[in-house]
Amino acid sequence: MARIALGIEYDGTDFVGWQLQRQGRSVQAEVEAAIGTVADAFVRIQGSGRTDAGVHAAQQVVHFDTAARRTPRQWLLGINANLPADVAIQWVHEVRGDFDARRSAIWRRYRYSILQQAVRSSLARRRSWWLREPLDCAAMTRASLAWLGENDFSAFRAAGCQSLSPIRRFMGFRIRVRGSLLELDFQANAFLHHMVRNLVGALVEIGRGRQQASWAGQLMSSGDRTLGGVTAPAHGLTLMQIAYPTHFGLPYQAVPLGDGA
Repeated sequence: MARIALGIEYDGTDFVGWQLQRQGRSVQAEVEAAIGTVADAFVRIQGSGRTDAGVHAAQQVVHFDTAARRTPRQWLLGINANLPADVAIQWVHEVRGDFDARRSAIWRRYRYSILQQAVRSSLARRRSWWLREPLDCAAMTRASLAWLGENDFSAFRAAGCQSLSPIRRFMGFRIRVRGSLLELDFQANAFLHHMVRNLVGALVEIGRGRQQASWAGQLMSSGDRTLGGVTAPAHGLTLMQIAYPTHFGLPYQAVPLGDGA
């Protein structure tokens, strides 16, 4: 029995999310069906985490166990040949039996894209939140400092969040400006349901000048989700990277914020 890890990229626009659902098209179902075709057997995969309907991934990581013997190239080409155009395997790597895509992860990084310009974009509409007015990036960056470290993020979790604990270690935030596009990167050991989108909603209120930067810390201290801003739309969010200990030998390097990522 071999344990195989995959790096997966997908456009989440037309999916109900990563996880299998009773109704609707999920990324997990598409990938499992494609792997099963290559393995000639049913295969259940374990992902590093879930993404909601409409959320994208540049580097979702999964693992599965199989008795089928295939080379990494055979897995890669075979699985991709059986996947739809909006999902693609980027790499395949056989890993040790103690590797777990979710539990072995050290940190995750998400990116939220905001398009700030006077008119809408037909090309960016599926990958960014369009806002007409410019945002104060300096104020947003100052606000994020209140979240650094290990904190209770109850004020930024969805009502239906199933996590047993609201405590997360927030490790970094950065805004990169590319013309009219803002890229907001968030790094943490893990994220609660809707946490990034709720953090973005609060930052946008601050960036618009409707709240002071200190409001970010006040929200977190309150623990009350109803006091926060809107939940940012799902289509602006992308799972960018997941980091693992180097001894697993995965064929990519996850670069922390501040190290040239």
